[in-house]
Amino acid sequence: MNIYGSLIVLHLLGACVWVGGHVVLACSILPQGAKSRDASLSYRIESAYSNIGIPALLLEVVTGFLLAYLHLPDFGSWLDFGNPMGRMIGLNLVLLLITVALVIDLRFRLFPKVESYGLGLLKWHVALITFVSLLLVFVGASFRIGWLY
Repeated sequence: MNIYGSLIVLHLLGACVWVGGHVVLACSILPQGAKSRDASLSYRIESAYSNIGIPALLLEVVTGFLLAYLHLPDFGSWLDFGNPMGRMIGLNLVLLLITVALVIDLRFRLFPKVESYGLGLLKWHVALITFVSLLLVFVGASFRIGWLY
């Protein structure tokens, strides 16, 4: 397997853990926590998930940058939305920034006060992270399928 293929496999593995974990969290665990009104359950689950989710996200970021460089070695073209490859890399970068901002907000603002904010805000926050993560999958698939060309 060549470097490109190895990077794709690692990138997909990171995406499976990151996106899959958030889909399970948003669709199964958080609704159960909301029914029982146990905010600590959601906090414990998200804290435990972060131990594998954050490294998976970091793996995606590193492999994503390397793959972007292989596709378009000119960094200046990464935000050229007139160029199809630049458009997809740019969209990925925008979605990545949104994801990182949401994760930082979740970790440092919402989690310390989850008891006072309530599970409703936590559910919406996780749903938004999940939605943006699914958009990243869609844009990532577009590299091979060509949806956004």
